[in-house]
Amino acid sequence: MAKIGSGTVVTGLTLGAMAAVAALAVQAKGTEHRAAPASPPPPKAGASARPGSTPRPQPPAVPAASGSGRRVVYSLRADRVWLVDPAGKPRTVRTFRVQPSTVDPAPGSYRVFSRTPATTGSDGRAIEHVVLFDRLPGTVVGFSAAVDNTTPKPDPSQRTGGVRGTRRDMAALWDFAGLNSRVVVVP
Repeated sequence: MAKIGSGTVVTGLTLGAMAAVAALAVQAKGTEHRAAPASPPPPKAGASARPGSTPRPQPPAVPAASGSGRRVVYSLRADRVWLVDPAGKPRTVRTFRVQPSTVDPAPGSYRVFSRTPATTGSDGRAIEHVVLFDRLPGTVVGFSAAVDNTTPKPDPSQRTGGVRGTRRDMAALWDFAGLNSRVVVVP
């Protein structure tokens, strides 16, 4: 057997150890790659294909008992308004939530009888886009927006008829519902 110097043995052992570490590293990397999670499942039908996006919820359908034709529909239970235009097929131009007043109109069909660009509401707040459609003893009922764009619950001790929405929503209603436009109130 040939005599090998101690430097040669150490170098050989070092090279062998480095080769073993490299082999283990390659093997570990390969294992890590195989253990990675599978790609996400394809989006469900109707969902957006963009990663990270969520499908938008569909707005509630116009209440079936709200009649036909061009109209504003106000649901007392849902606290929601629909602007409906039957151009071709009945469709919702816009729908939005509202804050009801302390006095509700009775379900039925009404006509817009007054519009005021800006005034002070029966609750003392500055309001705009006022569209009135019902008269009750001691108050009138209609849609409006507070100029400060808030929609707090009305004081239950006051008799108010202002159905409030955001400035943006009430501007759309103002543009949609002129004098004599039909407003249908459903339960």
